[in-house]
Amino acid sequence: MQGGSLSLQTRSRFTTWTGCLLALVLLTAGLGTAAAAGYVRCQLADGFDFPVGKPNAEGYYKSRGYWPNGHLGEDWNGRGGGDSDLGAPIYSTARGVVIISENVGVGWGNCIIVRHAYRDETGKIAMVDSLYAHLQQRLVKVGQLVEKGQLVGTMGGNNGMYLVHLHFEMRKNLRIGMNRSQFARDNTNYYSPTDFINKHRVLPSSFQKYPIPLGLFAPYGRSLADARSDGGPSIQVPTLPTTRPSLPETGPSADDEDFWAKLRGRLKQGKVTEGIEPAR
Repeated sequence: MQGGSLSLQTRSRFTTWTGCLLALVLLTAGLGTAAAAGYVRCQLADGFDFPVGKPNAEGYYKSRGYWPNGHLGEDWNGRGGGDSDLGAPIYSTARGVVIISENVGVGWGNCIIVRHAYRDETGKIAMVDSLYAHLQQRLVKVGQLVEKGQLVGTMGGNNGMYLVHLHFEMRKNLRIGMNRSQFARDNTNYYSPTDFINKHRVLPSSFQKYPIPLGLFAPYGRSLADARSDGGPSIQVPTLPTTRPSLPETGPSADDEDFWAKLRGRLKQGKVTEGIEPAR
C-alpha cells in the first residue's frame, strides 16, 4: 500500500469478493420470494417408478390394492412378512416437489406428499400428487425438489398401530391434502397407483422448469380424520388462494402466467389435474 491507496491486485480481489457476495444475496432473495409466492420451479417428470424395491417393486407385494369407495391407495409389504421391512427405503415415484412432510397422527403417522408435473398423452401439462404414509422416518422437507428414485423416508407402521407397510396413493385432485373426508372416494379424485405408474413409466421431459404450486389444499373441516392422535394441533396447510401469488420480476415467463391462469380455472371447475395446454 502506497500513499493510503490499495494496490491493483488488492482492489481486484476486493471487487471479485464483493461481486460474489452481491450475487449470493440476490440469489437468496430470489429463492425467498419464490417460497413466499407459494411455488417451486421444477422440470417435468420423465417417468414414474414404484416407491419400493425400485424401480419395479422387487422384493415387495401388494397386501391391499386400490378400489374406489374403499381402499384409496395400495399397501406395499416386504416379502419377508410381519415387520421384517421396518426401516426399508421409500423412494419418490417421480421427479417433483415435496408439498407435505408431517407427522399427522391418527391413522396416517409420518406422511409425505410429493407433487409431480408431467406431460400427458395429449401433450398437455398435468399434475398429480403421490402420498407415502405410516413412515418410520421422513427424510425430506416441504419445498424440496426430489428426483425419481430418491430416498424420501423409511417404512414404518405408524408407531405400532399397524404391521409395517407403506400406504401409497396417487391423487388427481390437488386439493385433497390430508383432508380426504371432503372429497368423493372414487376415480374422479384418485388413480389406481399401479395402473398410473405402468401407463407412465417413460415420459418426455426437457430442461424447461414449470411453477409447481405448494398447498392449494381445501380448507379443513371438523372431521376426526383431520385431528392428531398425539394431542398436538392439527396440521396447518395453505388453503386455496383466491388470486395467484405474486411472482418475482425475474422469475415468470409468459408460459408461467398462462399456466397459472389455466390452473386457477381448472381448480374452480374441479378439474384440477386435467392436462393444461402450455403457451405457444
